[in-house]
Amino acid sequence: MTTRPATTTSARSVEEHRHRVEQLLRPLAVRDVEEVAMAEVRDRLLAVDVRAPLDLPVFRNSGMDGYAVRAESVTVTPATLPLAGVVAAGQSGQTPLPPGAAVKVMTGAPIPPGADCVVPVEDTRSDETTVTIERGRRAGDFVREAGTDVRAGELLVAAGTLIAPRHIAALAAVGIPRLPVYRRVRAAVLTTGDELMPAGAELRPGQIHNSNGIALAAVLAANGVEVISVDHSRDDPAEFRAKLDRATAAADVVFTSGGVSKGDFEVVKDVLATCGGEFGSVAVQPGGPQGITVVDGVPVLSFPGNPVSTMVSFEVFARPMLRELSGLPPIPKADVPLLDPVRSPAGRRQFLRGRMEIDGVALASGPGSHLIAAMAHADVLIDIPAEVTELAAGSVVEVLEL
Repeated sequence: MTTRPATTTSARSVEEHRHRVEQLLRPLAVRDVEEVAMAEVRDRLLAVDVRAPLDLPVFRNSGMDGYAVRAESVTVTPATLPLAGVVAAGQSGQTPLPPGAAVKVMTGAPIPPGADCVVPVEDTRSDETTVTIERGRRAGDFVREAGTDVRAGELLVAAGTLIAPRHIAALAAVGIPRLPVYRRVRAAVLTTGDELMPAGAELRPGQIHNSNGIALAAVLAANGVEVISVDHSRDDPAEFRAKLDRATAAADVVFTSGGVSKGDFEVVKDVLATCGGEFGSVAVQPGGPQGITVVDGVPVLSFPGNPVSTMVSFEVFARPMLRELSGLPPIPKADVPLLDPVRSPAGRRQFLRGRMEIDGVALASGPGSHLIAAMAHADVLIDIPAEVTELAAGSVVEVLEL
């Protein structure tokens, strides 16, 4: 590993810029509560404690297909007992079991009053009127007593839980149709650039397809955010400002891409600078130019327009806080050996696209911020510290899961 002191620069460090973004986003944790149908609550953050409104099991029932009997009737086996009926799942099963008899029961069917165990059907022989029990059972065998799973009034799912399918199963089992959950963070995406054309459009010389809008919407949704709009503006200040005003009127946070560097047509920077926006460099590659503005109380995070820069900016600066706000766990990190040698610019923390292999991490592409197709082959970002300029194969690096 080769290192040298970072060049003196006014650029923010990655940690400083991430902290600034987190400061802006953290107040979004205070959100309204809304009721959502059970079919739509997966990956939502529960707003209140939910207690069971009834016992589970609701009633005493059979854990097996078999015969409900009194254990005292089958202490000596084989024992032939008269059949006193059949109870299927869904029937009331309230007819008491006559002494010395058996009732055929299906899994989940109510246990007749008087019976205290179930003999599985495979331990029996039967005809139309009798059943022969070939193996005795003790009281309680294969009987599911009411309330042995949860009692009415007991805590079922605690407030602050990120609802997963296992929670939905339990909540549905006690008959809860809707849940109070925190409203998701609402985001708007606004891309810029005269050169950008939608997918499916025929490209003219100098034009490219707009990948940033749909890509940002995808990563936002994947991290628990509700995307309420994806729009595009030409490099026209009036058009950009009008679309920005619509976005900030409806969203909790707005993400822009493009127009933040040092060129002649930096519409985002030009417009937002008049709103008190902070634009400058972060000591990172890719994604150096960054902007932060608050417009009518709404945070606006402005990323550079190169596709890889946009994606890496989101992953490094915005994703951690958005996942926290959504109740999602932090993205895993790991220390693994490099399979390829790496060179990195002094003074900039570099995030290379990598692909995990059995014995370490390989480079999935070069460092260029335009190599978006190559990024499709990556599943991690390789974090190279700002003071490191060269790493040999075999060096241990930290990787961040994409």
